[in-house]
Amino acid sequence: MRRRVILAGTIGNVLEWYDFIVYGFLSLTIAKLFFPAQSELAALLLTFATFGAGIVMRPVGAVVLGVYADRAGRKAALLVTILTMAVGTALIGFVPTYESIGIWAPLIVVVARLIQGFSAGGELGGATSMLVEYAPSGRRGFYASWQQASQAAAFLLGAVVNGIIAKLVSTASLEAWAWRVPFLFGLLIAPVGLYIRSRVDETEAFILHKREQPSGSPLALTLTVHRRPLLTAMGIAVLYGVSMYILLLYMPTYGVRQLKLTPSDALLASSVAGAVLLALAPVTGGISDRLGRRPLMLTSALLFALCTYPAFVLLSRYQTLWTLVVVQSFFAVLISIYTGPAIAAFGELFPTGVRSTGVALAYNLTITFVGGFAPFIVTWLIAVTASALAPALYVSAAAIVSALVVFGLRDQHRADL
Repeated sequence: MRRRVILAGTIGNVLEWYDFIVYGFLSLTIAKLFFPAQSELAALLLTFATFGAGIVMRPVGAVVLGVYADRAGRKAALLVTILTMAVGTALIGFVPTYESIGIWAPLIVVVARLIQGFSAGGELGGATSMLVEYAPSGRRGFYASWQQASQAAAFLLGAVVNGIIAKLVSTASLEAWAWRVPFLFGLLIAPVGLYIRSRVDETEAFILHKREQPSGSPLALTLTVHRRPLLTAMGIAVLYGVSMYILLLYMPTYGVRQLKLTPSDALLASSVAGAVLLALAPVTGGISDRLGRRPLMLTSALLFALCTYPAFVLLSRYQTLWTLVVVQSFFAVLISIYTGPAIAAFGELFPTGVRSTGVALAYNLTITFVGGFAPFIVTWLIAVTASALAPALYVSAAAIVSALVVFGLRDQHRADL
């Protein structure tokens, strides 16, 4: 059952991040097909703005689905999230282009992104709650870290699928039909996820809580009684979101536009980074069960603050595939050290009755403001500053904020949930 729970808790995250990653990887193509504008930059900014529109819905999904998970159970909420994810993915995969139906095309894409954002808003809270509540004593970091590993798996899957397509088809074929293939491939994950999630039991912690505790509003309790843990979790999530969205999701676009690499080469570098993160996240999560969450996360945040700018300087001077592979792999190591323990730390900040709501709300509010619009912001920053180093400043600032929060974190890796 515990192995099945790890699968159930992560497969929705795979679909969520796969959808987001595919959209990011295909942003240049989507810009041409759905957001025709007078300049390539304007079309790209509109594409990233639509990407961000899905992020805006995440807090709504966090509230609705997070509260639902704390009232009806983790299993019920996770079934809803994967169903709604599949609807959003299908809309993008089948929507006609601007040339075929005009303004309706970008509007449908926006609606699809809103649906995806809503479902994604409830995914992390419910899945994290299920994983930490099922984990045996002294293994919460390892169990929860598979949530991060699943994001890396989705990133790797998205990079590989898009890389194969970029290698096999021409630009004309990509714009004509091949761009749909990654989205339609993602739909295959949904029925598998539904089957696995339908065959897991509710967590004992949730069942005991419903028996012994009086009912109350999870949202009201989170915003009042548990306000301090909520703010702490948001501070931790700053670097979590920015590092993932900039240093993994945005980098293929950066590689093509700033480093002048081919799309297939940029995706190859991202695939290597995704593989590194997938391999290391459970390792760092397991180490945090012994050493604590705080030492690993603080070390990573400080290294991000110190090393990101020099890494981007290196990229700007040596604009080669192998430089990008080395730099992104280095970032993947730092991300694993930070995010592997961070998922368990999120779950440990909140009691059972508000765990899903608290984790979902903290993570998604932060992602909305500093993570989801990060590709749009750094694209704009590069344009106005005429400097390819602008993303480094954004990441470094996020690292400093999270380092200060983590420094004051009370480690609860040995606490009884």
